[in-house]
Amino acid sequence: MALPARTARTDTVPDPRASARARTAPWWRRWPAWAPRATAAWGVAYATAQTLWAATGTVVPLAGDRHTPAALQLLLAALALLAAAVGLATTRPLTRRARRAVGGALVVLIPALGWGVIGLPLYIVVLLSGSGLESATGLANLLLLTPGTALLGMVAVAYRRRRRGLCPRCGHPHPGDREGPLSHPDASTAHRRTRRAAYVLLCGLLPWSVVKTVWLFGGDAIGVSGEAWQREMEADATGGARALASVGVDVTVLAALLGVFLTLGLTHRWGQVFPRWTLPLAGRRVPRLLPLIPAVLTGFALALYGTLLTCGALLMAAGVLSKPEPEGVFTTGSGLAWMVAFGGLAFGGLGWGLLVAARSYAGRTRPRCVLGAAAVKQPSTQAS
Repeated sequence: MALPARTARTDTVPDPRASARARTAPWWRRWPAWAPRATAAWGVAYATAQTLWAATGTVVPLAGDRHTPAALQLLLAALALLAAAVGLATTRPLTRRARRAVGGALVVLIPALGWGVIGLPLYIVVLLSGSGLESATGLANLLLLTPGTALLGMVAVAYRRRRRGLCPRCGHPHPGDREGPLSHPDASTAHRRTRRAAYVLLCGLLPWSVVKTVWLFGGDAIGVSGEAWQREMEADATGGARALASVGVDVTVLAALLGVFLTLGLTHRWGQVFPRWTLPLAGRRVPRLLPLIPAVLTGFALALYGTLLTCGALLMAAGVLSKPEPEGVFTTGSGLAWMVAFGGLAFGGLGWGLLVAARSYAGRTRPRCVLGAAAVKQPSTQAS
């Protein structure tokens, strides 16, 4: 009788270092741990920049032809230092009064420092169109301010979750490791009500786009002739924008179409998994922050700007504010007032539509800590 063949021993001693590497997520997924320190470093850097600009009299654009006064620059420097202190305080044990103070400071600091992000869509359109840069200092200020606002938002989210007893990274209640791998949900489409709300908000673009289309084909609308509009568009544009204007294409219309495309991606499955027509990336998961960051930053800026324009148009219609004097290609004040109203509906509708879609996308794509989920299931498995 033949003896059975001796099988090779496969049990090996696991390497603790390899196990640790497998359980630890990449650094960008451990953002609750480093976001407070990064916020502190940003606060010091931004405060230094604003102080130097104020001391040297550097011109930093504020709005239109106005520049940021030195007093406002010093105030922004003080707010940045406060943001640095608050960011570090969120990771330390605090009394009830201190926790309330930190939460209140975050509520004030995010809009106080984030208002400058309103100019982000304009700079993006200008840079993409090759129209030329009016102020390098203004762009530098925006590039410094935008990541700071994002970091403050991350700190606020992690701090709010900690106070509620949730995991600061995934937002779910669980014990166990909070720096391990993440489990991403399957791709899904936004709820029907969310899609309807986003589509209704995008309809705010219709009056603005209809007027632009009439001008494009040489027609007259709201006191503006198509020929005058095309001449001014070609005269003011430079670089790529001038080439597009020569064939009757407005850069702002292209930017609006990109916003509509982003909104659709946030509400449909192909916004979570690259579709077939993205040949080298087809079938891969879309990085979660890739559409979320531009949607939130651009949506916030457009929503605020559009809401202000809409309120101004309503006040002019009610007689509280006087109608603007005709300027540029506008021959009547009422025509300019109508364009303000159309712009408010367009920018506000697109901005709020992006925010509604981004909120749904953030909830549908929020990952969960794998080890934390396993720790929750473990007691029930042992009991059975």
